[in-house]
Amino acid sequence: MIPQILTPEQFLQMAISLPIIDVRSPGEYQQGHIPGAHNIPLFDNDERARVGTTYVKIGKEPAIELGKSIAGLKTDYYLDAIRNVAPGMHMLLHCWRGGMRSAKIAAFFAEAGYKVFVLEGGYKAYRGYIRKQFSSGRQIYLIGGYTGSGKTGILKEIEKLGHQTIDLEALASHKGSNFGHLGQAIQPTTEQFENNLFRQWAELEPLKPLWLEHESINIGSVTLPDTFYAAMLSGRLFFIELPKEYRIKRLVDEYACFEKPVLQAVLEHLGQYMGAFQAREVLLALQNDDFEKVADISLAYYDKLYGNSLARRPVKTIIRIPLKTGTVKEHAETIISHAMIARHKSTD
Repeated sequence: MIPQILTPEQFLQMAISLPIIDVRSPGEYQQGHIPGAHNIPLFDNDERARVGTTYVKIGKEPAIELGKSIAGLKTDYYLDAIRNVAPGMHMLLHCWRGGMRSAKIAAFFAEAGYKVFVLEGGYKAYRGYIRKQFSSGRQIYLIGGYTGSGKTGILKEIEKLGHQTIDLEALASHKGSNFGHLGQAIQPTTEQFENNLFRQWAELEPLKPLWLEHESINIGSVTLPDTFYAAMLSGRLFFIELPKEYRIKRLVDEYACFEKPVLQAVLEHLGQYMGAFQAREVLLALQNDDFEKVADISLAYYDKLYGNSLARRPVKTIIRIPLKTGTVKEHAETIISHAMIARHKSTD
């Protein structure tokens, strides 16, 4: 059976029911891969390096012959690996850019009786395709507000109430601030974050509003795709305003549980930007177990930072919503009611 070539759109549609085989090296796969793809590398990291070095130092033909030699010794490995991954004898397959690696291994699997579908342009084409999809003109609703307002909790409640959401901070394994890495898993690469983000994006109804937490373009070490960030700024921001005392309590509840040396390390770093007086005061408050004061001083810094960020990169529409202290669910319901009013006005 001759392998069939698919566009990225066709490939991803078929991926709903068929396994994806990524034949790039383990190092390439770890940097970023299509979510759910199985890595059956044509060459491991060392073998790929040997072939690449041969290409640079000796030439293309010797590199090709070395590649054939390495692959020829691994046929049993390829067959054993694919047997567990594609028991239905159908597979989707790709390499980096749809070149020799995918062509050779696709032909090998086809000769072994498998029905093989190859991604045209490889993983590189997939990456270009998904980044374009983020600029598709969806209606985006943002939940904004100063640090400690409980935006992530509100987003979860909005999802429970039947609305479409994506939790960017959960995808990034980071809560956004200097303290955002505490209690979180290791962050994915920006590349893998984008891939995971698109998987959720593609599963949602494009004609319905998408709710997100208002973020800067960077969440820890992860950077939002520029197309996605531009779509966010073209959306509608519901900026919630809560008393500072409420926000202080939330921060204490969330972060005072961590060991003081861990908090001190973060505050020492933050102190480089606060100013000398605030830096001394916040560390002294920590040593005295005055977590409310630690939160109060930190919020003074973060409120100013957020305000400046919003001024530099304004969202198209901002609706301010004063909220009283109450439950997260009540806050979510209030925001949704404002969103419905705004939507009706925009269609009148």
